[in-house]
Amino acid sequence: MTATPATEAAEAAAAGATAAEEGTEAARFHTLLASFEGQPAATAGQGKDAVNEPMIRHWCEAMGDANPAYTGPDAIAPPTMLQAWTMGGLSGHGDRSSAYDDLLALLDGAGCTSVVATDCEQEYLRPLRPGDAITFDAVIESVSPSKATKLGTGHFVTTRMDVHANGELAGTHRFRILKYAPAAKKPTAPQKPAKPAQRPRPVINRDNQGFWDGVREHKLLIQRCTACATLRFPWLPGCNTCGSPDWDTVEASGAGTVFSYVVMHHPPFPAFDPPYAVALVELAEGVRMVSNITGVPYDKVRIGLPVRLEFLRVDEELELPVFRGSEG
Repeated sequence: MTATPATEAAEAAAAGATAAEEGTEAARFHTLLASFEGQPAATAGQGKDAVNEPMIRHWCEAMGDANPAYTGPDAIAPPTMLQAWTMGGLSGHGDRSSAYDDLLALLDGAGCTSVVATDCEQEYLRPLRPGDAITFDAVIESVSPSKATKLGTGHFVTTRMDVHANGELAGTHRFRILKYAPAAKKPTAPQKPAKPAQRPRPVINRDNQGFWDGVREHKLLIQRCTACATLRFPWLPGCNTCGSPDWDTVEASGAGTVFSYVVMHHPPFPAFDPPYAVALVELAEGVRMVSNITGVPYDKVRIGLPVRLEFLRVDEELELPVFRGSEG
């Protein structure tokens, strides 16, 4: 049956009316969401710990930040720790408002059941020092209109937290999430079997060429500053202790321990078979490097696990230093 111009016009009008109705409903729903703006997300929250030296030390060690401002009798906390002093830990906080929960429930009911953190902004108004008592208030600052993203369609929710130290405003922390309905996966056409994926190739340049030359000889080489004898890893063009550009190398003994680790489950990556453990290994010489742990199941890797260097032949072109652990 051939459509007539009148039929086509009627169908177009119906489609336009449907789109208009959907737009009106979306605007109505956003008005409801926007009514939560300005309502408290948390009121009179209290940090579970005062600003303290142990947490500052742990943070600096994890970040590799040796700034002298964070140690000594006049120490301050790294400004980027602002949110850390407000976090509730595994037991959580009991001061979150019902308004925030109601907003998230409303979005869940509209199909926006998934959530992803997108970004944060911080403003620092005064340094935090050991002994400062932390309190905070948070407000639902904004809820965006419906946004279509690659993940799906949803709404960005921004909260603003005002952090006080001994009653004085010390900084603000804005945190933004996307509450969204996951996009439907498009069916994919059958594809020809692909060649086995390769592990990523290391980027070799004049600053690290010597390290990879050592790997080819089954040696793990560590740079040593010839001016101050500081060992450094990864390889750098100059000493980050004294600034000297002169260096030689020492060969690592191969002994080490797991200083920290993560178990990779997602996202999957070509040539890797999750789950697998990636560790920050502290070598016997005192430097640390990131590498895979072999020889033990991923769920048996632990901080302090003794490991021993070995070289893994990945393919015909690539060999990598890894560390073998022992369950015993």
